[in-house]
Amino acid sequence: MIKRSIIKLGDIFVVKLGDYQKYFQYVADDMSQLNSRVIRAFKEKYPIGSILDLTQIASGEIEFYAHTSIKLGVKMQLWEKVGNTSVLGNVDVIFRDSKDYGENKVAISERWYVWQINENFRYVGKLKGENRQAEVGVVIAPKEVVERMKNGKYAYYYPGFE
Repeated sequence: MIKRSIIKLGDIFVVKLGDYQKYFQYVADDMSQLNSRVIRAFKEKYPIGSILDLTQIASGEIEFYAHTSIKLGVKMQLWEKVGNTSVLGNVDVIFRDSKDYGENKVAISERWYVWQINENFRYVGKLKGENRQAEVGVVIAPKEVVERMKNGKYAYYYPGFE
């Protein structure tokens, strides 16, 4: 039986990806996107079973941000909580969502919304400037978070912008 886990801001989780492991940290709640939890995944790969300083992990290079259900990922045994440390730096990320998502597999969308955590969505149309760096903002299934940590991209279909 899986032990019940209390999840708090700053918690760090390990994801085992075959012969290596990676980490992510719970960094915010986004009221703009279904009050979902926001994580930041770190780029560094570590040998399986590594015991590391959590501050070292949290200060690592950020690979991506995502909205997801952390508790569901724990329940599915996709990741495991390893501790808690301060959320370092600003959580300054832009998210994007397309009005074309789910509509007949539109390859390139020009109907985008962008937002930052706990801000209103802003319709911007075509993505320009810094908005081109925005993360996909839909709530990502835990298995897809693992997929991106392993392969660098999500496996599900989502419109592009170029």
